[in-house]
Amino acid sequence: MKVALVTGASAGIGEATALALKDAGYTVYGAARRVERMAGLAERGVKVLAMDVTDDASMVAGIERIIEESGRIDVLVNNAGYGSYGAFEDVPLSEGKYQFEVNLFGLARLVQLTTPQMRAQGSGKIVNISSIGGKIYEPLGGWYHSTKFAVEGLSDSLRLELKPFGIDVVVVEPGAIKTEWGGIAIENLMKTSGDTAYAPQAKALAKFFDQAARGSHPKVIADVIVKAVRARRPKTRYAAGFGAKPILFVRRVLPDRAFDALFLGALRRFA
Repeated sequence: MKVALVTGASAGIGEATALALKDAGYTVYGAARRVERMAGLAERGVKVLAMDVTDDASMVAGIERIIEESGRIDVLVNNAGYGSYGAFEDVPLSEGKYQFEVNLFGLARLVQLTTPQMRAQGSGKIVNISSIGGKIYEPLGGWYHSTKFAVEGLSDSLRLELKPFGIDVVVVEPGAIKTEWGGIAIENLMKTSGDTAYAPQAKALAKFFDQAARGSHPKVIADVIVKAVRARRPKTRYAAGFGAKPILFVRRVLPDRAFDALFLGALRRFA
């Protein structure tokens, strides 16, 4: 039986993906910091791991356990991440660094830890959960978008690097999804810039996020991930969820200034 590891499995896309892969016949390990929040997954037969993607020891221990128990890793779904928003001037550099630790370096370290096993067995699928935010941008989202742009670039390089070893690297770019992400982003945004010179932008963007939170169910993304890992020759990228494809299409065809004007015009509706 093929073995999958899903990070950020305590809620949202990660939880839905762990269940979808289990239903598809995989042995699934769900990883998150808060093991108690994965009790429902354990009841469904998912093996749960305590893992913090900013803690190297916990990642090493998690991969060692999987290899010891199952002897292989066929699928890595790098889903752990969060949205940290606020005016660039207002966000402490320490928070910017932490955003990269969670959204990029944790992902990168797990790729390093799983690649030797996949390379030895001559096969594997690495699915990196990016975002449409890896292709577009917003005011007050400089750190978050930087991390997702970085995930896109890293994934492209890895795709070429690992192809000779039978390892596929896939990027999934969700649009608006009903998860905790929006609430966390709004909380960070208002805490950081709700009372600064950027307060008008922060309040408008918070309202915008509140609307976007009424997006697609996480299972939409989970189903795309299952499709990608079961495909003999998966696409390099999958965009899914509310608004993802039309937004990326508009970004692709519009010059920067036109996209700037379109986004700022939409944001003014929430001012």
